[in-house]
Parts: sequence; structure tokens; C-alpha cells
Amino acid sequence: MAAPEDTAESDRGETRETACCPLYHEAVELVGRRWTGAILAVLLEGTLRFSEIAQAVPELSDRLLSERMKELEGRGMVERNVISGPPLRVEYSLSQMGRELEPAIAELQRWATRWLGERSISTRL
Repeated sequence: MAAPEDTAESDRGETRETACCPLYHEAVELVGRRWTGAILAVLLEGTLRFSEIAQAVPELSDRLLSERMKELEGRGMVERNVISGPPLRVEYSLSQMGRELEPAIAELQRWATRWLGERSISTRL
């Protein structure tokens, strides 16, 4: 049974859990890190080289892109493929773990268009 501070009573008198799931929190923190969502959305389009990712997210510095790519690779969300031969090339793609975020990212994009699109337009005027 949950501790008293971890429960809340609904309007119908039912008790429900209110504590945030640690796995949910970890997922939100991971995907919600600065520029990570943009990188994942770009990689949903397919395999890209570092420079192509940088071009697709122009406000992102190379240093921060490199840092995020290492984090995503370390977490198993992105796969890095080195292609030998002159010139040496490195390509990045989403792993199965990363690709499975597609429905969540698509829904977030729809939500942003609906709820932030109008606000951002009226703010610019």
C-alpha cells in the first residue's frame, strides 16, 4: 500500500497513486534534454551523417550535437556506423529502441502544432 503522501482522493472518493513512475520520469528527462527531441525527429526520416543532422537543426552547435549523439548512442537509441575508405564517413540511424519513439514524437508534434502554433504566431505579431 502506498504511503499517505503518495495517494490522492478523486471526486468519487477513490484513492489513486500520485507518485511519478521513475521509468516515466527517466524517459521524459532523456528525450526532453535540450535538442534531443529535435535530433530524434530528424533521424526518424532515416540515416544521416553528422553534417546533415547539423544542417537539419541549424541552431544546434556542433559541440552540443556531438555530446547528444554520444549520449543517445550510449543509451542504445542511436546506432553509429563508420564507413571506411576514402573518405571515411560516419552515419547515424535510430536503433529499434529509438524508432519505437516515433508514435510519441509524432503525437508531440501534433500537440505542439495545435497548442503552441497559434500562441507563437500571435506572440510574433
